[in-house]
Amino acid sequence: MSTPADQTLRRGVDREILRLALPAFGALVAEPLFLLADTAMVGHLGTAQLAGLGLASAVLQTIIGLMVFLAYSTTPAVARLLGAGDRRGAISSGIDGLWLALGIGVVLGLAGWAAAPWLVDAFGPAADVAAEAGTYLTISMAGLPAMLIVFAATGLLRGLQDTRTPLFVAGGGFGANILLNYLFIYVLGLGIGGSAIGTVVAQWGMVAVYLVVIGRHAAAAGASWMPHHAGVLRGIHSGGWLFLRTASLRAAFLLATWSATVLGSAELAAFQIAMSLYMTLGFALDALAIAAQALIGRWLGAGDVERVQLVLRRCLLWGVGAGVVLGAIVAGLAWVLPSLFTSSADVAGLLPPALVVLGISAPLGGLVFVLDGVLIGAGDARYLAWTGVVNLAVFVPLALAVALAARDADGAAALGWLMAAFALGYLGARAVTLGLRARGSRWIVTGAVR
Repeated sequence: MSTPADQTLRRGVDREILRLALPAFGALVAEPLFLLADTAMVGHLGTAQLAGLGLASAVLQTIIGLMVFLAYSTTPAVARLLGAGDRRGAISSGIDGLWLALGIGVVLGLAGWAAAPWLVDAFGPAADVAAEAGTYLTISMAGLPAMLIVFAATGLLRGLQDTRTPLFVAGGGFGANILLNYLFIYVLGLGIGGSAIGTVVAQWGMVAVYLVVIGRHAAAAGASWMPHHAGVLRGIHSGGWLFLRTASLRAAFLLATWSATVLGSAELAAFQIAMSLYMTLGFALDALAIAAQALIGRWLGAGDVERVQLVLRRCLLWGVGAGVVLGAIVAGLAWVLPSLFTSSADVAGLLPPALVVLGISAPLGGLVFVLDGVLIGAGDARYLAWTGVVNLAVFVPLALAVALAARDADGAAALGWLMAAFALGYLGARAVTLGLRARGSRWIVTGAVR
């Protein structure tokens, strides 16, 4: 039976979780809303444009997703130093991450611009789909450095236990993205290219705001804007394992997209909508994972193991509960949502079974995302990297089986089976490997540096 002191501690931890998670929820949902806004506006241009957006988005989200370590390695590093009482060192560590993000972003942006036609052709799409995808992807590479800087800046502020500022920046960026996309797509008549231009402009606007905010933090703490060689190298080292972990996640997304491409252009367009909704749910549930990252890093830095374990338990409870609620909403609206994203009756008719499966999988997603956030916050990146490879190995035969067996099957059923392979099979494998680690104590390492 819990004592009054235990109940007070639990309520205090719940307040901290919600203080960080609620703003993070808004910021994280705003990020996939960039994609949802593009999907909704481009979807009314035609099936080829929507399918092209699906391919281009798969490539872009793969590149950007692989670089998410810029946020995920920065948050626990900054939080640990903050928990240990070194605020100036925490901010300096985050600034090193900004410089690393800029360097990587410029290199990847130039390389992606040159390789865009090859990247699109690798999926083997129809000629009209390839043309639309190439246009969107080539223009979007100009915003790639901006997105990576946003990742690092967001990680810095999360480590400082500030999730409100990323909410305001993301919300403003999303609003600007909608207005700019409408201007470039429909007013200026630039089609899918206008959607890409609008998003790029919004992304660089977000960078400008972040630099002003971080500059104020740096001035108050006496932290220098100059990069520190040792700090950048630590970011590369800690981020390397997270890169491998994220690579396995993105490989699973790409494999699922390839399977949808095999099914046909209409199925690929429908899968783009379904995965956009999956990403929206995922980012919403990931708000608790963000809170867990920041709090786990902070309390490990302070050496408070009791509070670390309590954060784990409470975040899991909130995560699964939120998954139940969100999943019920998606499943209940499975026959309504498709018409919001496409004017094609053929595409809309393929979606309901996949959306029902997506709703059923949401509680499992809540469990997985929280456990992932806890281990990232603890800096347990090596375990996440190697088990990510194992999880991918489980998903590969499932995706291949769907692609081979569903060629002659009904399109809606095939899409539903593909979603089940991903949202139940792949997430189930992740739940097992993450759960086994969290049950033990090897991930708990205290101190300013892991």
